[in-house]
Amino acid sequence: MNFRRLILIVPGLLVLSDTMPFAETGQTVIRAGHLLDVRTGKVLDNRTIVVEGDRIVDVVSGKVEITADTRVIDLSDKFVLPGLMDMHTHLMSHLDTNYFAPLFQSPHRATIGGVVNAYKTLMAGFTTVRDVGSYDYQDVALRDSIKAGEVPGPRIAAAGPALGITGGHCDQNSLNHAYEQRAQGVADGPWAVREAVRKNVKYQVDLIKFCATGGVFSRGTNVGQRQYTLEEMQAIVDEAHMHGRPVAAHAHGTEGILYAIQAGVDSIEHASFLDAETIRLGKEKGTAFSIDVYNTEYTLSEGAKNGVPEENINKEREVGTRQRESFRMAVDANANIVFGSDSGVYPHGDNGKQFSRMVQFGMTPLQAIQSATLSAARLLRWHDDVGQIATGFYADIIAVDEDPLKNIAALESVSFVMKGGTVYKKL
Repeated sequence: MNFRRLILIVPGLLVLSDTMPFAETGQTVIRAGHLLDVRTGKVLDNRTIVVEGDRIVDVVSGKVEITADTRVIDLSDKFVLPGLMDMHTHLMSHLDTNYFAPLFQSPHRATIGGVVNAYKTLMAGFTTVRDVGSYDYQDVALRDSIKAGEVPGPRIAAAGPALGITGGHCDQNSLNHAYEQRAQGVADGPWAVREAVRKNVKYQVDLIKFCATGGVFSRGTNVGQRQYTLEEMQAIVDEAHMHGRPVAAHAHGTEGILYAIQAGVDSIEHASFLDAETIRLGKEKGTAFSIDVYNTEYTLSEGAKNGVPEENINKEREVGTRQRESFRMAVDANANIVFGSDSGVYPHGDNGKQFSRMVQFGMTPLQAIQSATLSAARLLRWHDDVGQIATGFYADIIAVDEDPLKNIAALESVSFVMKGGTVYKKL
């Protein structure tokens, strides 16, 4: 195996190592005892996956010829599936340790934390994520460092600073007026939001994120209240799409969801107060719904210990049950649901706990897995590269010990992780 110096991350510790793997240049053969075809839902036994460099070159039944320089990985007793994809993460966030930490940390410290969180996310089997809102383009820097092979982590679609109204969910409202606190993405009015989109594009974001309603983890905002006018939302979407960037809208309340869909966003984040009309319109326009149905449990059980103010915990109580009802409604209507965990609100690396809740609230195990593979890949517009174990796709491959179609919680304990032909977690 080839090695080069990278950062090796150990719980609570960062150390430099000369033994971090990078992409093999030769051929790798993976013996998959049980391979889940996420397109059909069939579990295919005794398959062999042939990898060259960072891509899959063949998937065959049975064995293939092995040469002296072929690397063989034996997963013959495992269930193998594509690397998972999380469409709503906050890799720079540390809400699991101290709610007010961002007020005292430098952005550089937060970026270092993002390196740690990216590694935890990758080790949990998530080989691709969207980071939907980060100050100072920290997520862009982390994306580029991972892509360059300098630090380990998932592929990142980075949003940079999220756009929002003055005093809204995407602003910074914790301190009094004397501090003149203001988030980087605050923009009011159609031309101002266009300028904000252009700035983010200038600094190489992959998507645009804006806040269409209030939120749980912001001071003084009503979760269900719309933020931005329809004209402003349309300006954001038009400008972003003109530059080839998809748009994600944070939207809890029904009116904000409706306006954002009408404006043409690609995904609705949270989607807590759906109704029949917003679901119907979302289906008509091809809007994806990213609905985080696990993190309520963490916030209500651990939030107070982490210093989350009672105002925010009460908002979570208000929204949690209704959000799960909305999730079930969307599933029953066969809406396009993508996997989004909102990691950072709860500890990174626990992303997989979302799967069992998706099944609990209406999905089949296969639907939940498809939301984190096929559906997520389509939302990213990366569907020709990720989301499947098939010829020509990136060799993003994970393995678990049990059949996830029978026990979806198996995805909470991933035993093998390969991303782009590189093994990051071995048996």
